Amino acid sequence: MFNKYDVLETIDMIEREHLDIRTITMGISLLPCISGSAEKTADKVYDTVCHKAKDIVQVAKQLSGEYGIPIVNKRVSVTPASLICAPFPEKSALIGRALDRAAKELGIDFLGGYSALVHKGTADYEKIFIESIPEVLSQTERLCSSVNIGSSKSGINMDAVRQMGEIVKKTAELTKGSDGLGCAKLVVFANAVEDNPFMAGAFHGVGESGTVINVGVSGPGVVKHALENIPDANLTEVAETIKRTAFKITRAGQLIAKEAAKRLGAEFGIVDLSLAPTPVMGDSVAHILEELGLECVGGHGSTAALAMLNDAVKKGGVMASSHVGGLSGAFIPVSEDIGMINAAEKGVLCMDKLEAMTAVCSVGLDMIAIPGDTPASTISAIIADEAAIGMINNKTTAVRVIPVPGKGVGDSVEFGGLLGRAPIMPVHRADSSKFIARGGRIPAPIHSNKN
Repeated sequence: MFNKYDVLETIDMIEREHLDIRTITMGISLLPCISGSAEKTADKVYDTVCHKAKDIVQVAKQLSGEYGIPIVNKRVSVTPASLICAPFPEKSALIGRALDRAAKELGIDFLGGYSALVHKGTADYEKIFIESIPEVLSQTERLCSSVNIGSSKSGINMDAVRQMGEIVKKTAELTKGSDGLGCAKLVVFANAVEDNPFMAGAFHGVGESGTVINVGVSGPGVVKHALENIPDANLTEVAETIKRTAFKITRAGQLIAKEAAKRLGAEFGIVDLSLAPTPVMGDSVAHILEELGLECVGGHGSTAALAMLNDAVKKGGVMASSHVGGLSGAFIPVSEDIGMINAAEKGVLCMDKLEAMTAVCSVGLDMIAIPGDTPASTISAIIADEAAIGMINNKTTAVRVIPVPGKGVGDSVEFGGLLGRAPIMPVHRADSSKFIARGGRIPAPIHSNKN
């Protein structure tokens, strides 16, 4: 039972500390939609998504009103579209456009799942599908795409890594009128999870039920406020405070998730308790790290502080719910976190330090603007480095970089809304093309052999 103190504390979290349900995401299986032609399949895809998710926006509004917790985003994820397009990969764009039309009809923020899983090898139909990604992202508004190119059990598919460097470059060029914004809707994963509710990397895994509700809860401001109350505590006490705070945040998320699933006729999937920042002041993961005593995120000590934060969030969350999943930890997207933006503008936060920090956080190199003339092979090398961290550490890692056409170091780019703004960050100019051109597969590490 909640007592009076709990109620007042929760109200304070919502009104002053930016506690919110960052997203309600409905996962939908599209496997039954596969038909004899691309046109029939596209029609079934559109009808299925519109039917299954027809009430998601309304239910989110109802729950927000009844419980007083803001629900920021309403989203849908679907079966990786490369599987749906396998019989007719050259017409994959038809499916992509059908999904985007459904997203617009529903009034949701984003739809994820224009995706391919090629972590061990790339079938011919998947190569064709992946080649369609730049065109599709340039012609759609709410559709998001992801490609899984490696895992701890299979190693890293370096042929797919090479292809994805080229795909990122093509996507940037086709959306150069919006500073390469298409790349903000494209994620390259290692160890992608099947129940991630966050964009742009969400898709509905083939091991999931037909229709599932996954919820992402976010409260960087709540955690920072809790730490402000213990300015002289040692790090053991700090970790305990973060755990207790994450417990409360997760409880709120599970309440909303279960009720949403019930009203939408879907199964309750998971609560993703990731600390997902926004460009709004008071909603920054970087500021949590600075509250711990760092002068500026990116300085020495940042990796250790982030490791403690990530671990404490997970420990508090799993005590609050038996169905914690997704990515669950701390996100460090540059353009979406006001503290990260400021640190990058000061030159304290660089790509190398970000890469080190991704070894201990939830995802990877996220929403980073880089020079538009960055070679595709360099982007592939960045992807390979990040995938290696994920493979060796048995964790999810990802790359979402934006080579901004016509801009270089010293410039900045404004994406707007939750995507925020970012300074163009330098990348190493040493040539990686020969390494990337080798192709093949980096074998899985020895510790993957656990059977």
